[in-house]
Amino acid sequence: MPLASHRITRLYILNFGTFDVGPGKRIIGIPGYLLETDKGAKILVDTGFDPAYATNYQVTDARDHLSGFGHLINHGHVHTVTGQLALLNLVASDITHLVLTHGHIDHAGGLPLFTCPIILTAAERALPRPCYWTHSQPIEWPDAPYTTITAETQVCHGLTLIPTPGHTAGHLSLLIHLAKGAVILAADAINRRTEPAEGFPDADDPATAAQSAARLHALQLEHHAELIFGHDPAQWAMLPKAPQPYK
Repeated sequence: MPLASHRITRLYILNFGTFDVGPGKRIIGIPGYLLETDKGAKILVDTGFDPAYATNYQVTDARDHLSGFGHLINHGHVHTVTGQLALLNLVASDITHLVLTHGHIDHAGGLPLFTCPIILTAAERALPRPCYWTHSQPIEWPDAPYTTITAETQVCHGLTLIPTPGHTAGHLSLLIHLAKGAVILAADAINRRTEPAEGFPDADDPATAAQSAARLHALQLEHHAELIFGHDPAQWAMLPKAPQPYK
């Protein structure tokens, strides 16, 4: 890994907006993350929705058929990946590496803005296009360098990527060690605190998702880590958002 000599020094939680998951269900936050290293690397984790939702919602929704699932609430420029980076005085070209947990619409929508090296699982990259949403796959894989992983991989000091298949076949999560403790970014390997008890209804492969969740819970105990779920409404309300750093 080209970042092997780096050490993670700071984590920011990015707010990519709020999504209403259909009538009578739940309203969830859409997170991304920005990691900084001691040698100046800026590692973006996920990219939120296509920025076009902030300026041309109806046309973009007609393309993606997102309204069949739910809708974004008060989604303005500040909730795009460029808007969130701007809170940290960054632009897309400042990002040195991009980690993609998986290719769903709320994680991969901003991919076309980036040409930096992209790190993801081999299973996710093997798809002809990011899986996105239902039959809509409007985004091509960017013309960028790719590093694909097939097993637990230490990217640098304080950052380990962990394949967690189930939600998608190529899903991955992150284990981060900061000066004040460890944190696990589960992403959609565990959408919400109640998902294991619910049987992982949002996963492509619920049985494999349960195994991945068990792995993350074991790591949580081993490292005394805080586990940040992908879209847990109660937890999301309590998390510090950029420009305030995590811890």
